[in-house]
Amino acid sequence: MTERRIVVGLIVAAVGLASVILPWTFYTLILAIGLASIYEFNYLCAIKGQPLEFPVAVLGVCAYIAMAVFGVLHKWEGVLLAAIVIVAFAIGMYGEQKGYFARTAYTLLAVLYIGKLLTYFVFIRQVPDNGMALTFFVIVIIALTDTFGMLVGTMLGRHGLTRISPNKTVEGSVGSLAIVTLLAAAAAWVPALHVQWWQGAALGFATSIAAQIGDLVESAFKRDAGVKDAGAAIAGHGGVLDRFDSYLLGGVTFFATLHLLGLLQI
Repeated sequence: MTERRIVVGLIVAAVGLASVILPWTFYTLILAIGLASIYEFNYLCAIKGQPLEFPVAVLGVCAYIAMAVFGVLHKWEGVLLAAIVIVAFAIGMYGEQKGYFARTAYTLLAVLYIGKLLTYFVFIRQVPDNGMALTFFVIVIIALTDTFGMLVGTMLGRHGLTRISPNKTVEGSVGSLAIVTLLAAAAAWVPALHVQWWQGAALGFATSIAAQIGDLVESAFKRDAGVKDAGAAIAGHGGVLDRFDSYLLGGVTFFATLHLLGLLQI
């Protein structure tokens, strides 16, 4: 199962990397991931007894990604969030009164967790001059974090990392973080990235930690709902949300680290 998961994970990463070459192909992939993830998040909420205001959540995710692509999110995000809250409250009045608060709260959480966080991959791709190279970089960092976490954990893992995800080990987590940080530092020698080795190491370190936390966050959602996977769309990985959970926090952390390191001129 571990070998199959690694192979499928690498194939998914390869498809994602290929899509980065053409911006609109990449944006379409981001939108597809967002829609599939919101569907699976709704499934988790439904198991809990309070599904999302699903049409509102779908429109919210689409709006977030579209506004990021067209460069207007920074100006209109406040209006978008207000609209999502108002519409969710209004539509919720026509459903069952029990669970009204939870439905509207879950809806806003879903849009922010999935729609908002996915926009950072759009922002990374839009970085002038080296946006494509940086997007390759962040995808590889997150994919390798997952891969080395499984490999090192399988070979050396002895101590459980957390009860939320029993299969993860301290050894796998630390080993993956160390390897990815070293590889990210070495990758900084790629001219297209425009980063120094210590900046590459910082990006790898911060993004790898965030990717692991993102994986655990989604595991916590699943444990709360009492299910093993959020879906079954990707062989060996469960659902789309199961595969891309680490990317949600990894992308925003990579973008924030670019800012902190002074690597963004926007």
